Amino acid sequence: MRVRSRTLAVLAAVPALLAATVAAAPSARLSDAPGAAPVRWQIDQSHSELTFRIRHLVSRVNGSFNSWGGTIVADPASLAGGSVSVDIQTASIDTNNERRDTHLRSADFFDAESHPVITFRSTRVVASGRDLQVHGNLTLRGVTKPVVLEGRMLEVGGTPGRRRIGFEAETRINRMDYNVSWNRAAEGGGAVLGDEVTISIAIEAVEQPAS
Repeated sequence: MRVRSRTLAVLAAVPALLAATVAAAPSARLSDAPGAAPVRWQIDQSHSELTFRIRHLVSRVNGSFNSWGGTIVADPASLAGGSVSVDIQTASIDTNNERRDTHLRSADFFDAESHPVITFRSTRVVASGRDLQVHGNLTLRGVTKPVVLEGRMLEVGGTPGRRRIGFEAETRINRMDYNVSWNRAAEGGGAVLGDEVTISIAIEAVEQPAS
């Protein structure tokens, strides 16, 4: 009878021991969980801007493009591994001077008739927190060259499924690399235009439904 009583006591204790073991086990860490799937974001052009600036004589000229768009694929919690694709309508260039814009659309500069679209396609994204380096290929006037956009993710907010995300980034290119070589001598020596062009982009993009 004593043996049987001990056996029953051990069996009765098993559920309690199992419960205690489960309670004592460490909880799963966030880093062990699968990462969130990257989200596709559509650039909202009405709340974004794509601008450039170049030296002119002793100051500079600013311009923008009025028709452009694209998509971003990114997980806001882990930006590395994302991608960016942007298309710009060359003829939409705007420097607030119609005569100058007509010249910029001509074969002297962007040759918009033969090269109607400027494109950027990322090849990799390097991230440290919110700071970003977006490596990619810029195609302008039929010439493709690698560029690096230095930027930062700003904020993410809004209704789940229709959130908005913000980015700012900048890069510099030499227009001569893209055969945009028109220039003329300025009075007193030197050239009217500089060769270096600074490109700045501010993006607000809208989350797209998962396909």
